[in-house]
Amino acid sequence: MNKTEYWNLIKQSKSYEEERVEWLTEELSRRPINEIVDFEFIFQSYMNESYQSRLWGAAYLIMGGCSDDSFDYFRGWLISQGQEVYEKTLKNPEFLANYLSDENLGEEGVPEYEEFLSVGFDAYTLKKDGDPAEWDERLHDEMLDLLSQKGLADNNEIEFDWEDADDLEAMFPALWERFGEDPLG
Repeated sequence: MNKTEYWNLIKQSKSYEEERVEWLTEELSRRPINEIVDFEFIFQSYMNESYQSRLWGAAYLIMGGCSDDSFDYFRGWLISQGQEVYEKTLKNPEFLANYLSDENLGEEGVPEYEEFLSVGFDAYTLKKDGDPAEWDERLHDEMLDLLSQKGLADNNEIEFDWEDADDLEAMFPALWERFGEDPLG
């Protein structure tokens, strides 16, 4: 699987709305193991690429706060929106000031999609074991080994270029105008 195929799957999955994660997991589980691992590798690469101070600041402003886990869910949501939205947002997080609407927010009314984070692993588990409902440490470690063999490196270093609301207001005037006094969270 290459990045074009990855983004095409993401685009296809959008038509399944409420069952999106289930459809994507099932679709991936029908493919060879190497394609499932490729999907997860590409997804994790985008998660690493989006682990940025500016993006975290935008998420913090939009939701009125953003923990480590919440930032993961936010980035999962962002990737789930598709290639165009993902790339425009990374280039300029202010894009979200006009993009965010009730139609593209998560169930809780915030841009988070926790379930999207486990699609690749769940498809891998379904393919290997038939039951992604039960956590399998052995399969998780196996997949991590395969991702490591492909060259996936963790990106857990971040240096913040903002400290408080004043910094965020200056960095993101359009987001501040829309969410500064009335965040989604």
